[in-house]
Amino acid sequence: MDPIRVPPEMFRFTGGDRAGLYVSVLHAFGEANERLETALGIDDIRARLRSVGWLEAIEDDDLTAALDQLRAWKLVDVIQNHSENYRTATEYERRNLQYSLTRQGEAAFAGVVHAMTVLASTGALQTAVLDAISDRLADLSHELESGSDRRVFTVLSELESHLEALRGNTKQFNGELQRLLRADGVDINVFHEVKAATVAYLQEFLTNIEYRSHAIASRIQAIEDYGLTRMHQRALLGAELPQLTGADPGGAWLEHRRARWDGLRAWFLPVDGTAPRIDQLRQVGRKAIITLLQVLDRITESRRRSSSAAADFRELARWFSVLPEQDDLHRLWSTAFGLSSARHPHLANPDQELVSYTAPWHEAPAVEISPLLRSSGRAERFGRTGAIPDVAAIRAARAARAAVERAELQAAWDMLDTGGTMRLSAFGELEHEVFERLLELLGRALGSAPDPNGTRRGSTMDGRVEIVLRTPPDSEIAELKTPRGVFRGLDYIVEVAAPGRGACRRGASA
Repeated sequence: MDPIRVPPEMFRFTGGDRAGLYVSVLHAFGEANERLETALGIDDIRARLRSVGWLEAIEDDDLTAALDQLRAWKLVDVIQNHSENYRTATEYERRNLQYSLTRQGEAAFAGVVHAMTVLASTGALQTAVLDAISDRLADLSHELESGSDRRVFTVLSELESHLEALRGNTKQFNGELQRLLRADGVDINVFHEVKAATVAYLQEFLTNIEYRSHAIASRIQAIEDYGLTRMHQRALLGAELPQLTGADPGGAWLEHRRARWDGLRAWFLPVDGTAPRIDQLRQVGRKAIITLLQVLDRITESRRRSSSAAADFRELARWFSVLPEQDDLHRLWSTAFGLSSARHPHLANPDQELVSYTAPWHEAPAVEISPLLRSSGRAERFGRTGAIPDVAAIRAARAARAAVERAELQAAWDMLDTGGTMRLSAFGELEHEVFERLLELLGRALGSAPDPNGTRRGSTMDGRVEIVLRTPPDSEIAELKTPRGVFRGLDYIVEVAAPGRGACRRGASA
């Protein structure tokens, strides 16, 4: 699935100092479209602004500037009205230009309206929607057998609208449910009542949901046995789509219908054998019920407590006030909080295995304490932070060394460049570093599978140097000499292509 890409200027009208005016202007166009008025003049827009709640006075220049900005964002288009009769030049100037929403403008305003609707609405789990989906599937099966194409289209549209309602309400309710499970810091009485009502709501929804899901899945299978393509073609005939442009809208319409049907299957009868989403919803609901009941139990248990932390501290303070002896006060303090005077716990005996952690301090061997601990609160004296060394010279040396290594590597590849096919024995005597590069290429070639002609190919990790290896027609043995020894092996026919070819080439031989 391709990522959703929103035009960058599509929702710019919702921000800035004049966002209220821009939204009101688009709202005015939206209200006009509801009454099938697609083009508005300056006076019409001003009248519509008052009807949508914009009560501030606005000059023609300001309104024109706002419309020009919306045109720059490709939300509004302007045309000249040639069908009107104008009596004066002033009337021509005011009524000649007609403004209308572009397709992008309609989508932008619809997005804002949908966002505000979602913010103002609440999700729900409605068994009535499941029953409606099941009933529409039964009606669709009946219409496919004996109904008209128009009835197939209308029933299919109703089915898709119910599915969309199920998806939207479920997603929103699940979001609100998860936020409720994480809620904290609210009034405990309200919290208890809301969660108790939510548990009852979930239990009612989950009752007989398996039976409803099975009935819907069975009816989906029955319609697919009839034939999805045939059903969609009949619905397309019943839709009576207009062809206002050169392109046929039927293909896109059918693709949209197939996507909606795939969504229906994902909810109740997945084709890939995965768990239906309705089962996932049932698991989420049951898990939420268990979590909510656990929270309610904790709330109930906290209400039954005869004491609280504040009451415990008040009682402890009363005990402190009535004890007469200082030693008794210290014992009460140690018993209540488990604290005592400082013993420098960060200092330990060098061999801690010889001293038990339960040994009293007066029985444990002494630990050396720095004299600075009493005067400054520190056990060690810290000197001044050292200066940051200059690493420019180190970087330059590393860069120079890297350049030398690259040059040496390039020289090795140049020496191995055959410029054509040759015998392995033609290399003769090589430096050990060059021989290691050649041996690496031979190993990669021999490790690859031969092609039908028996040719093997290999290359370096970066793919810049390639070797082609062919089995010789004879059984000659190649002998390569290096400063560290002699290499012997089958005298293959090799071809090495390396970057940066020099002027000199090895002679080709076979």
